[in-house]
Amino acid sequence: MSMLGIDYEKCTNCGVCLVVCPRQFSEDKERGKITFRGLRSLCNLCGHCIARCPEDAILYKDMGESQTFDGIKKPETILSYDTLYNFLRAHRSIRLYKKDKVPTHVLQKVFDAMQYAPTAANFRSENFSIVSDQEKIRLLSDAVQKELLDSPATQYMYKETFAYLGKRFRSPIYYDAPHVVFVSSGLNMEIEGNNIGIIVTYGRLAAEALGLGTCWNGWTQMAIEINPKIRDLAGIHGSKVGVFTLGYPDATFYRVPPRAFKTVNGLT
Repeated sequence: MSMLGIDYEKCTNCGVCLVVCPRQFSEDKERGKITFRGLRSLCNLCGHCIARCPEDAILYKDMGESQTFDGIKKPETILSYDTLYNFLRAHRSIRLYKKDKVPTHVLQKVFDAMQYAPTAANFRSENFSIVSDQEKIRLLSDAVQKELLDSPATQYMYKETFAYLGKRFRSPIYYDAPHVVFVSSGLNMEIEGNNIGIIVTYGRLAAEALGLGTCWNGWTQMAIEINPKIRDLAGIHGSKVGVFTLGYPDATFYRVPPRAFKTVNGLT
């Protein structure tokens, strides 16, 4: 992946790229054109110069395809605030799933949406994986449950919960969901947890828009912190992990749960 430079047959010297990334672009007043420095150490491949260039004059390779579509210049015309607000309020954590597996092409759409989640400094160090084999999910569920029940710090919180769920589900940690999604990273920085959280949220909202249900699974995350070897069962690597269940929901919500709105300091 790399930035290559400027296509001068398209470039109009508008100067947008200078504002977007003065580290990589500079103005050559003598030659009357904008030049590309090509300093790889100063480029995090965020692609903002590509997105902002009105003439599509930025050259690059092996970075994926840049696309355009109706409404990209004014995203507010794609989706109204009221529609988005109601969608966010209707979004729920699903803990009851149908047995049907989600078709691969639908699952791919969820992961496609996750690719567009922002990350700090455009690190994009995260890896995505999905477990759909029910026996493997059961083994993961057993391993997570064991760690949380063996640990005095968590046993008292979950002993009764797991006992009840164990009577109803074969894989109680995952509520018998047909799929479990993992987002992992070997980048051992606190901010990477934020990156993973944003990516998981993108995936969950995309799944909701596709008629699917999801639930962030903090139990797995907690168990992995206690016993990192659980990552081997999931086939993942890296110290930072985010997990969510995925499948067709078998639960209906009739209203938004109450929320006590917080006071916003500084808002006048």
